[in-house]
This record gives sequence, structure tokens and C-alpha cells, in this order.
Amino acid sequence: MPIRILPDHIASQIAAGEVIERPASVVKELVENALDAHADQITIEILGAGKRLIAVTDNGLGIPADELGLAVSRHATSKLARAEDLFSIQTLGFRGEALASIGSVSRMAIESRVAGSEMGAVLTVEGGKLGQPKQAGMPTGTHISVQDLFYNVPARLKFLKADSTERRHIEALVTRYALAYPDVRWELIVDEKPSLQTSGNGDRREVLSSLYGVDVAKQMLALDFREDAYHIHGFISPIALTRSNRNEITVFVNGRWVKDASVAAAIIKAYHTLLMVGRYPVVVLFLEMPPDVVDVNVHPAKAEVRFREGDLVFSRTQRAVRRALLAFSPVPDLQSRHFWGAQPVPTEDMIDPSWGMAADIRPVEEIGQDAPQPRIRLHTGDIQAENLPLLRLIGQVAATYLVAEGPDGLYLIDQHAAHERVLFEQLMAQQAGNRVPAQRLLEPVNVVLPPEKARLLGEQLPVLDKLGFEVEPFGPNTFTIRAIPSLIIGGDPEAALHVLVEDFEEDESPLATEIEARLTARICKRMAVKGGQVLSLEEQRALLQGLESCQSPRTCPHGRPTMIHLSADLLERQFGRRGAR
Repeated sequence: MPIRILPDHIASQIAAGEVIERPASVVKELVENALDAHADQITIEILGAGKRLIAVTDNGLGIPADELGLAVSRHATSKLARAEDLFSIQTLGFRGEALASIGSVSRMAIESRVAGSEMGAVLTVEGGKLGQPKQAGMPTGTHISVQDLFYNVPARLKFLKADSTERRHIEALVTRYALAYPDVRWELIVDEKPSLQTSGNGDRREVLSSLYGVDVAKQMLALDFREDAYHIHGFISPIALTRSNRNEITVFVNGRWVKDASVAAAIIKAYHTLLMVGRYPVVVLFLEMPPDVVDVNVHPAKAEVRFREGDLVFSRTQRAVRRALLAFSPVPDLQSRHFWGAQPVPTEDMIDPSWGMAADIRPVEEIGQDAPQPRIRLHTGDIQAENLPLLRLIGQVAATYLVAEGPDGLYLIDQHAAHERVLFEQLMAQQAGNRVPAQRLLEPVNVVLPPEKARLLGEQLPVLDKLGFEVEPFGPNTFTIRAIPSLIIGGDPEAALHVLVEDFEEDESPLATEIEARLTARICKRMAVKGGQVLSLEEQRALLQGLESCQSPRTCPHGRPTMIHLSADLLERQFGRRGAR
């Protein structure tokens, strides 16, 4: 096939695909243009997850009427004048590609008016074809509407995710920019309903409150670190506030939201030894540095950056976060615990008050007196019962392991993994019988979520109902928990709800087969007794009895072993008794 020059409209669509990946990409480019225009009020309106309509209105400087045509031309920009300017970029946009790319894959209209002008102007662009500019009455600023995104690129439209997923991407984007620019009054309207509103008074913690709730905002630790020309500031979570993934580690570099693996690794490294394995902090971090030490021109969507001194950025980020953590949460003095001959520590002071295992745990067959025990189906399919023999409790070791004697040797039991298994099988049995007993809370708990998480949770309320949760909407981005499963009563309802939201967030199709089993396993992991927690003799016996009743007692729901079995034969060999016979 001979080499040919592509037609302009095809070349434009290919180029647009590098910049505009999904509706959130459109919102990002338009919002960044508004910020570059020094707007302090920005309104975003979304219909049909951004595929039907994306409208962004700002009160910025505006675009002169005679420059509207240039504004939608490729490689036309007011932000660069010389090639040297690429090495000291101080604006969010700089390539002059955004509006041209958007206009080539949508039906776009731009209305704008500059200060001092009596009238504004409007220009339409459809599939890259420009209309004739017309006068229009409007306030100072710019209004851009994008309709029918990817209408002329059906292949790209097919590769978009579900509407709920695309909305979450948009809401997450606007949420982060609201945190980065608290001086701007933000408003996000999704399907004609308000999703986000901020006051624009410059108080970043107030923005945190509106996004994550007052309780979370109060817990977040302020960070302010300066060294040479570097300034690192923002908010980090204490070690008690964590998430199951890295999605809430947000990093801005010189006002630009980026996804940088090295900075995220530095943050996680700062929490090393302070968090449980598989738990991650909530972080909103702003890195400010001279523009000539960071290259933002390495990704078509400007989502990645490259640092001239990457090791220096890593070490300073880690040091800044670690110092803030230790300042607010100093390492406690180690106190001697149970040593031979020492006075025992009162168990009532050591047991986590959020756990009432002794009262709640029962053998599985005791659940429901009027119905036979339903067969439990686990993730691996049909698993035949592998009941443990009756065990005689000996005691607890290191506040983490139970020691028990069986007819065939010694058993060392991980109390956390064992409790996970007991809770999991009890809850799954109840679900199989279509009866998950719920316990109403004496005082309902209100939970505030970020907009994208709130929308996701609202869509999955029927799933929560099957799990024994009674949750209902209570205002914008707010939900009220009125009841939780009886088996986890005494636990933290808000923590349990966050676990569920995180699981929904990780699954693009949250109504997939065995969703209840996966969610139940996550709940049990969070609610189970922890390692390092001293248990009374009654609680130890209750846990042992519950494990004996399980159909798959040797692993937790996630596949981790619950016990180590030291057979009598092995003990004899280890002590050399066989050789002495």
C-alpha cells in the first residue's frame, strides 16, 4: 500500500484521541483553561455521564471575539511564545491542542466576553468544522458546551465504560481540583442535581469537610515542609484512618494533578511500619518547586511529569510526610507485657471495646433453631466439610495466637484469621437462608462521602440490604446507617460502610456473581478481632468452638491459613523420642 497523507479530519480525530480519552478528559482540559484565565467561579454541568453534554462556565478573562477562531485551531496558544518556554511552564495548558481536539470529536459551542467589551461572541464547531462567529450578550468570562461527544468516532464511544464509571471519573477530577484551588467557588451539577458546591473562601479544610465529612476533615493532619526552593504542603491521614487501595492518594505538582508512581511510593514509604499490610493512607499533597526542574510535557494528557532531580523529590516527600506523622503521632514507649512471674494485665482493659465476640459467636448450627443449616458455598466452589476435632484450649501466645491440644497433636491458631472464617461462614449461612438478622443502632450514624463514592453507594443500596445493612440517603453525598448485621454489632458501622464502598469502587460490575461472598469477606476482615488483642478465657473458648463448627476451618475467606498443626508424630521426632525407643 502506498504512503499517503491522511485527510485533515482523520488526522484531527487521531490527534484528539491522544488528548481526549473519555468525558473526564474534556472536563479536565476545560477546567484547566478556566483556571489559567484566573477564574474564581467555575460551574460544570454534566448530562448522560458527559456523553450528552459537558458545559463549563467561568468568570475568567475571556477570549476576544476576533481570536475565537484561533482558539479552536490546533497548536494555537497564548501561553507559549518561544521554545525555551517549554522548560519553565507556569500554566496548566500550553500546547494549544485541547479545544481543537474537543471540537473535532463533538458538537461544541464557545461563548466568551472580555472585560470592557459591550458584547461577547459565540462560535460553533461541529466535527472540526468551524461556523461563523456571532455576537452574543453574556457576562464576562467563557461558557463552553460540548454535546454528543465522540458522535463521529463510534469506535471510541464503544470503549467507554459504564455511565456510573464515567461519572465517577468526572466527580473525582472536580473533587481534586476543588481541593487544589480552594479560592475558587466550584459547582458541579450531574444530571440536573447538585453534586458538589464549595464556598471559595480559601479554607482547604472546609473543602475537605464538604467532600469527606467533618469527622474525617478533623482527623487529617496538616503538613507544611520547606527546604530550599521546594514547598510541600497539604493533608495526610493519621495511622488510624486508612483505605484498602491507593485511590485517595492525591498529588499536585505546581497546581497540576498528576499520577506519579515515585511520589506515591515516597508517601507509602513514610507510613512504613505504621500501617497494616494492604492499608493505605488518605493524602492530599501539593508539591511546589521551580518550573525548570519538572517536565510536564511527557504525556499527551499532561497526567504525568518527570523530575530533573527525582531522588531529591522522593526523599523530601518521604521526609515531609514522616515528620508530620511523628509530630502528631509519636512512637509510644514500649511497655513490658506478660512475662513469667509478672502480674497479669487485666483483660478488660486490653480488649477492643468494639468487639463483643463472647456474646455474639455461636456455632454455625445454632443459627436459626427452626431451620436446617444451609450448605455454604465458598469462592472455590463446593467444599466438603472439613471439621476440626474437638480441641482443648491451652491458652494465648503473644496476644495473637491460641494454643490448643487435639487428639492428634498441637494446634497453633491465628485468632484474626480464625475469627474472619467464623464470621464469614455465619454471615454466608444467614444469606443463604435469606435471613441476615439486622440490629438497629441506638443512634443512626451519618456518613459523608466524596461525590463519586456517594453516587456509587447510592446505586448499590439493594446489595447492602441483602447483607443486613439498612442505609438510606440523607442529603447531598450523605447517608444514614440505621442498622447493621447482628453478628458485627459493636463494630464500627462507618468503617464497615467504607469497606463496602471501596469494594464497589474496585469492581466495574459490582453486581457480578458471588458479590455477596466477596463483600462479606471484606466486612469480616475489618470486623474480626485483631492480632495483639488480649482475649479472656471465655472469648478464647468461644472462638475455638466457632472454628470447630466451620466447614472450611483451615483458611480464612482470603485463603490465608488459620492454623498450624504440629502432629504428635512430629513432636516425637523433634524431641528425639523415637530414636530412644
